[in-house]
Amino acid sequence: MTLVDALKDPARKARVVEACAQLVDDEVARTSGLVGMAVRAGFKTVRSLNPRFVPRAVEVLLPDFAPAIDPHYARARESGDVKAWFASNAGTVADALLAVTDARAARADHAVLLKVYRSLRGRARDHVIEAVPGLARIVVEHVP
Repeated sequence: MTLVDALKDPARKARVVEACAQLVDDEVARTSGLVGMAVRAGFKTVRSLNPRFVPRAVEVLLPDFAPAIDPHYARARESGDVKAWFASNAGTVADALLAVTDARAARADHAVLLKVYRSLRGRARDHVIEAVPGLARIVVEHVP
C-alpha cells in the first residue's frame, strides 16, 4: 500500500495529521541556541495568526507530501527496515519534502507567512533531516 492510498481513509489521515503536527511541535521545541530562538519566534508569530496553523498546514500539504514520499517509502519497505532506511537517507527525504513546501511558497501570497518561511528556509533542510526519523515512525505506525 502506498502512502497516497493509506491516506484515503479519513480516520487514518486524521491520525497522521495529528501525529505530524505533534512531530513539528516537538522538533520546534527541541531547537536550541540562536537558531532555535529564531525558529520558535517564527512559529510563535505564525501561531498568533492562527493557533491551528500547524495541523492545518499538515492537512493541506499532506496530499502533496504523500506522493513525494511514496518512492522513498517503497525503497524503504524493500530494504526491510523502513526506519533505518529513512534515517540513512534523511537528506534525500528532506529534499523531497522541501521541494513541496518551496513550490507552495512560490505560489503563496500571505506576506507574513512568506516572510517567516523565507527567514527559516536557509536552515530548514537541517531541521527536516532531524525530523525524518520521526516521520518514519509515523509512517510505520499508520500505514499498513
